[in-house]
Amino acid sequence: MKKNNTHYDSSDIQVLEGLEAVRKRPGMYIGSTGSRGLHHLVWEIVDNAVDEALAGYCDDIEIILEKNSAITIKDDGRGIPTGVHPKTGLSTVETIFTVLHAGGKFGGGGYKVSGGLHGVGASVVNALSSYLEVKIYKDGKVYFQRFENGGKSVKPLEIIGECAIDRTGTTVSFKADDTIFNETVEYDYDILRTRIRELAFLNKGLKFILIDDREVNKKEEFMYEGGITEYVRMLNKNKIPVHEQIIYFEGEEDGISLEIALQYNDGYVPNAYSFVNNINTYEGGTHDEGIKRALTRIINNYGKNNNIIKANDDPLTGDDVREGLTMIISIKHPDPQFEGQTKTKLGNVEVRKIADNLFAEGFERFLLENPEDAKKIMDKTLTAARARLAAKKARELTRRKSGLEMSGLFGKLTDCSSKDATISEMFIVEGDSAGGSAKGGRDAKTQAVLPLRGKILNVEKARLDRVFANEEIRSMITAIGTGIGEEFDISKLRYHKIIIMTDADVDGAHIRTLLLTFFYRFFKPLIENGHIYIAQPPLYKVTYGKVKKNILNDKELEEYLATIPENAKKDISRYKGLGEMDASELCETTMDINNRELLKVNIEDAIRADQVFSVLMGEEVEPRRNFIEENALFVKNLDV
Repeated sequence: MKKNNTHYDSSDIQVLEGLEAVRKRPGMYIGSTGSRGLHHLVWEIVDNAVDEALAGYCDDIEIILEKNSAITIKDDGRGIPTGVHPKTGLSTVETIFTVLHAGGKFGGGGYKVSGGLHGVGASVVNALSSYLEVKIYKDGKVYFQRFENGGKSVKPLEIIGECAIDRTGTTVSFKADDTIFNETVEYDYDILRTRIRELAFLNKGLKFILIDDREVNKKEEFMYEGGITEYVRMLNKNKIPVHEQIIYFEGEEDGISLEIALQYNDGYVPNAYSFVNNINTYEGGTHDEGIKRALTRIINNYGKNNNIIKANDDPLTGDDVREGLTMIISIKHPDPQFEGQTKTKLGNVEVRKIADNLFAEGFERFLLENPEDAKKIMDKTLTAARARLAAKKARELTRRKSGLEMSGLFGKLTDCSSKDATISEMFIVEGDSAGGSAKGGRDAKTQAVLPLRGKILNVEKARLDRVFANEEIRSMITAIGTGIGEEFDISKLRYHKIIIMTDADVDGAHIRTLLLTFFYRFFKPLIENGHIYIAQPPLYKVTYGKVKKNILNDKELEEYLATIPENAKKDISRYKGLGEMDASELCETTMDINNRELLKVNIEDAIRADQVFSVLMGEEVEPRRNFIEENALFVKNLDV
């Protein structure tokens, strides 16, 4: 990555406001004080280093997990400017680390494009650390400053040594404050690894080095000259490609650059991921819309021009042309505007047309220059269209018009009386006997019950026609009420809590996995918006004296028994399953909102989740065997 020599000094750093209340309300700045917030601190500093790379000045970024729970991030960028800032009278280094929203990303000449979703910056990291140290290598000198006790400077920036005249870069070391992050201050290697690898894919040629000094010789390097092309190859490695060549093109218009890589596989589910300035825009936005529109148009035009789609045939739909498509979209925008539920939806209207134009030109050229691959893609999309038409009648049955129609069609759902979705919840229950107990133990006003017979279809291995022909799946789609695919409308959701309730054994876990696969593939927004839950039925009941306690699992049983005298008389009974509980037991232990425990399903890493679903539930046996062999040692207390 070539280093440029454009102007970058203290005047490029603009101050928006002072650092206030970060320690009092950390959740406002980093989302939470749990694991996610802890790792957010790392991304703030890493994003600054990546911004140097985006500007053309950084080739290597090193992340080191220290033994004392601290972390160090090194880069070989230009180095933070060290002069006195004209507005604060402090050094620019101290300004950046002590003034909120002070940096080179706010209208100065420091960066054309920058990542970081919220841009809360180094000052928030400093405020939430017990100490932070920064070293800058610049102009043949090594500058140093230390901050302690939530961002207070120990002494002003000082020169502590010399370095090679051509050496530049910034090193930041900090330790998160355990009085704020009271859950943990230990970084998770896998969380760091996943995001760092993603950043390496998205920034071709940029090297990341991840070192864990907490373990001996634990070091990995990530650098991909092929960028997002290699990303698509990794995502498809457990799938059979329709065409061997990964389609890649890039372009730029009005200062907005676009990269796209795609490849069809023999699966049925599209996996398209979009990024803006390295931010995963998992809610989509105008770049997604423009590319999807162009994809449908170009494939239809190609089919008609080559007499593959006849004049009287219905055109291919968006669902048809995206079946089995793996695609990465990465754009770099100098002024991205985000919107949506979690501010991860691109809103810039000018991007829609630019993305459409650039994609259409590149994809059309590929089809014309590669007729064999084009034929395979057309065959794939036409087969998807035939399956869609076969599924049409079954799909019509999932469109709920009234509660009466639902009852007449399926006779399974026992609905709640409330029509207020915000207080309504639906239990999806394993088996008719458990369903009967659930109906008897529910709150009829707010709790609906949908019993399922046995194991539902594995949607990872099924086309739409088979999915919609499955009665259990039709029942769920109809009851949920949002529609599916391009008709999906979350405002029509009938229950704000959809609760999977299965036995705490291997069969129950399998059914739960099948249901989670179904929700992930067809109702991902319900997971992303926190509407999917897993009930936690107890495995044991311990009676000690007059106290009766329900226990969720073996680990909790062991911990509870340790609090009871060893020789004391106690009774330990094991629940056989939901179907063995009567209505009052099921209500008391699993359904009563005052006593129950629910596990909310969320997606920390959508791409990693996608890979796991593909491996565990897909057609290929070898990746599944490898996964089981690699992870078998982590499974404890397996109930067989």
